[in-house]
Amino acid sequence: MPTELEWTPDARELADLELLLSGAFHPLTGFLGAADVAEVTARGRLADGTPWPAPVTLRLPFPVSPGDRVALRDPEGAATAVLTVTEQADSGEVAGPVEGLGEPEHGPFARLRRSPGEVRKDLPEGAVLAVTMRGPLDSTAIEDVAATAEELEATVLLMPLVFGEGGPAVVRAALKARDRLPGANVVAVPLAPREPAIDLELREHVAAAYGATEHLAGPDPVVIPGPPHKRGLVVFFTGLSGSGKSTIARGVRDALLERGSRTVTYLDGDVVRRLLSKGLTFSREDRDLNIRRIGFVAAEVARHGGLAICAPIAPYAATRAEVRAMVEEVGADFLLVHVATPLEECERRDRKGLYAKARAGLIPEFTGISDPYEEPDDADLVIDTTGMPVDAAVASVMNALTAGGWIR
Repeated sequence: MPTELEWTPDARELADLELLLSGAFHPLTGFLGAADVAEVTARGRLADGTPWPAPVTLRLPFPVSPGDRVALRDPEGAATAVLTVTEQADSGEVAGPVEGLGEPEHGPFARLRRSPGEVRKDLPEGAVLAVTMRGPLDSTAIEDVAATAEELEATVLLMPLVFGEGGPAVVRAALKARDRLPGANVVAVPLAPREPAIDLELREHVAAAYGATEHLAGPDPVVIPGPPHKRGLVVFFTGLSGSGKSTIARGVRDALLERGSRTVTYLDGDVVRRLLSKGLTFSREDRDLNIRRIGFVAAEVARHGGLAICAPIAPYAATRAEVRAMVEEVGADFLLVHVATPLEECERRDRKGLYAKARAGLIPEFTGISDPYEEPDDADLVIDTTGMPVDAAVASVMNALTAGGWIR
């Protein structure tokens, strides 16, 4: 019997899901399987030969079988669609058609996020010039759009691509441009960016779905990030129990508070477990969820220019990568500190006897003993605290923060 499951996709997958459901990704009706992904990657076509530029995939962290139905939920927990699984790859990527469960409620610009069918119905007959925008149009670009539309005798359809933190600014720019382009329409499209050439081709497909007969890609935004000492930052310590990561993290917090130049939030592991993650077990699934919750809070702190310090064990590389992505998606920086104290030294320091209990089988799924710790290969700083004074370890992190420009 098919089983009923549920999952909340990440931001990119949710954006793709919305475009699948609206028809903007026509002719796709669901997430692609291995054969289609291979052909798209190699030749820019689906397995049946239909031109298509980009893989559209969904990864599930649990096994499913053909026929299983998975409720896909938005970040607020509302079910937005049901996926009927047709296959699952070893990587966890699943294929299958999706069925919508009403209009999407998550994300901004609901008034402007209209389906291709709705937009086509309101467009006048004749040529339609779609302008896809990831950044604002300057005066010259607007004049070029107006001239092209006049030459083609076309209606202008401005399509701000609203994926990510830059979405509000792009929508404002589109509405401002509309005021200078008589008769222009605006529709917000949550299209996540891809590699430039693929992104351009995908924009053309989406524009065509909205009724465009001609397409112009607006200029990419010129990103001028603020100086590092004004940008949000997450300092994320990872390491075995007893490695010294919490001690170093607290020392870094105190050193930053003494300087007083940054707003600092320290996400203590015990406090997080007692409040934010109360009720979670130490299973892999719950440990991953705990890290995602820490990452979410840290990213929110960094979104508003704060500096967040976290020091969980975080044993799994994929989950650490998710947290890095959360932080970078809000335009903040991420510094991964691997406290690489060897297991033998961590056991020697163990005052609570946790390692001894784990080796005796009294604590199941204990990282480093009965459960793996995946050492980072992307750490920005590596510290082995064997024989190292705490002050020296703290100084090494502070030096990294100074060298990166995050503190002055």
